[in-house]
Amino acid sequence: MGIANTEQEKIIRAAELFSRSEMEKDASGHDWWHIHRVVQMAKRIAREEGADAFVCTIAALLHDVADEKLNPSKEAGLQKVLSWLEAYMPDEEQRGHVVEIISNMSYNAGTNPPMRTLEGKVVQDADRLDAIGAIAIARAFLYAGWKGHPIHDPDIPPRSEMTTEEYRNGKSTAINHFHEKLLKLKDLVNTDAAKRIAEERHRYMEQYVEQFYEEWDGNR
Repeated sequence: MGIANTEQEKIIRAAELFSRSEMEKDASGHDWWHIHRVVQMAKRIAREEGADAFVCTIAALLHDVADEKLNPSKEAGLQKVLSWLEAYMPDEEQRGHVVEIISNMSYNAGTNPPMRTLEGKVVQDADRLDAIGAIAIARAFLYAGWKGHPIHDPDIPPRSEMTTEEYRNGKSTAINHFHEKLLKLKDLVNTDAAKRIAEERHRYMEQYVEQFYEEWDGNR
């Protein structure tokens, strides 16, 4: 292993420690193991798509440290990440790339612009894939409980159009989250590798939601 790779490995280990210390007590579904899954998927997609695996790995490790849901503000979260990067990642161009990815990758009620770089697309896809499929179902109910939302309430319909503020803080339900976000993600992933994975996971969620409504109405 060359010197550059050795240095990159040191930065990755440091980023893992930082991210784990920040996220391991999270109860919203954005915990350390979510980070771990996103990192593993980002590496997989980066290999298939020919992206810079180092930049993808660092961005995946730090993406939720800056999440505005888990910080006083988006600016405060990004500053926390930037301070860490300035201390541990000497390459200014790589630092800027990581910050750009983290700043723009969240769903944000579907209002963020498309990712500019391949690495941004890879990390965004890895994060979105963790919101599609079996684990995504578990995370949806965990997040609803964390927010104090019910499992389902027929009197609270899914919201079709929302501001970022409404998306973050409006009253909703766990099942509505599937219609408001999760079932939309299949058509929003960027790379061919992610699209293949998303198809199967999306079908699983569709079947789950169909079964849920059948049971709710006493038909199964």
